Amino acid sequence: MIYKQRSLWLSLGTAVMLIVTLVASANEAQSLNSSAPNIIVIMTDQQSSTMMSCTGNKWVKTPSLDALATGGMRFERAYVANPVCVPARFSIQTGYMPSAIGMRRNNDTKTAVVQPYMIENALGNLFKKAGYETVFGGKEHFPQGLGNSVNIGYERLTADRREELAQKSVAFIKQKHEKPFLLFASFINPHDICYMAINSYNRSMGQENMSNEASRICERILDQARNSGDLETFVEMHCPPLPENFNYPELGASCLDLSEEEIAHFYHHTQQEWTEIDWRLHRWAYCRLTEMVDEKIGRIIAAVKEAGLEENTLIVFTSDHGDMDASHKREHKGVMYEESVRVPFIMSYKNVIPAGVVNGQHFVNNGIDLLPTLCDFAGIEIPQGLAGGSIRAIAEKRPGAEWRDDIYVEGEMGFMVQDLKYKYTVYDTGEHREQLVDLNKDPGEMNNLVYKVEEELVNFYREKLDKWKKKAGLKE
Repeated sequence: MIYKQRSLWLSLGTAVMLIVTLVASANEAQSLNSSAPNIIVIMTDQQSSTMMSCTGNKWVKTPSLDALATGGMRFERAYVANPVCVPARFSIQTGYMPSAIGMRRNNDTKTAVVQPYMIENALGNLFKKAGYETVFGGKEHFPQGLGNSVNIGYERLTADRREELAQKSVAFIKQKHEKPFLLFASFINPHDICYMAINSYNRSMGQENMSNEASRICERILDQARNSGDLETFVEMHCPPLPENFNYPELGASCLDLSEEEIAHFYHHTQQEWTEIDWRLHRWAYCRLTEMVDEKIGRIIAAVKEAGLEENTLIVFTSDHGDMDASHKREHKGVMYEESVRVPFIMSYKNVIPAGVVNGQHFVNNGIDLLPTLCDFAGIEIPQGLAGGSIRAIAEKRPGAEWRDDIYVEGEMGFMVQDLKYKYTVYDTGEHREQLVDLNKDPGEMNNLVYKVEEELVNFYREKLDKWKKKAGLKE
């Protein structure tokens, strides 16, 4: 009898604890449902900051992104943590600079040391633990130690990076939601532009074009121009002109010279063999691929309105890195020039973020600032020890909001720091490793001032860079 009574009390106690737990969970969900916004992060791959028509680029038409900017705030000084895919994507999902895990290039993925707390406090896991529905679709490309999107807290929406990603994102948004959601939609384009240079080099060597989907899409775009009947006339009428900074800069870093740089053969091919027509076709194709992904982004934005979620949904748009787009006779990314490291960054949240604002003053690093910002909007505690911070107060234009006055970026060949006046870069090897440019007077980065200004000014930026390296947790 005593044992039966004890068993009964244990059962009652267990039931009470279960009820308390369920009530607490319900209260948490209710709190989130009533106050926390839905969040949609849309990310493209290899889209430079000026590759939107709302920036004044008349050669590309991006009505979807233009509408998003019109309804929110566009940050003109947005940068990446590192201008190549894997390090940049690691930072976006964790809030840590890639150097914190010993990663500076895509090839470091197996040797980079990702700590367990970085996974535990990754974007998806933070929001999932807080009661959010978390889903990820599209390109991942994370370091091996971070794992896949499921490992960092997301439900996998689709592995597709194109049409199906847009379709499934729309379907997800329109379905019934019992709690707020975080949707991360990671599109591939305009990254397909890479294959114009790769295939051009292959053909020059008597080899076939690449056979993957990205290569075929790029070639179909280019076929429109090649089949015009008069290619030169087509280029003259429809292709963007060469950029003003098409040539190599004065006193440029020798590690970026053709004779010194240890890069893929197709880089050398484009710089040595491409004609003006080739470069202008490259710029034209880059615009068309950007327009392709803009159309897909437009479907997601429209779905938010059609689902009646516009007033309770924060939308953030950015890219993992840019593309040189013929500047300094380069395509691809990975270097510290503005075309490579500066990306779009738009935030839209109806009646919360002021509409139609262009922020040209505040620096944003989408790698270290995105996670804290989203946590801030959702009411989730921001993990300690991060190098970045929340830009919510800036986005909401709160009076007196404080923010840093510079930006720091790491790369596979060097490091950079810049403020509203100067940009200072140090490359790892070669002559003229140090670069100092006045971006206000020299936005094309053609004139290295390191040898033309007082040593005191150069020392100021050397010290500024060293402070950032320590803050970022750099592992030499």
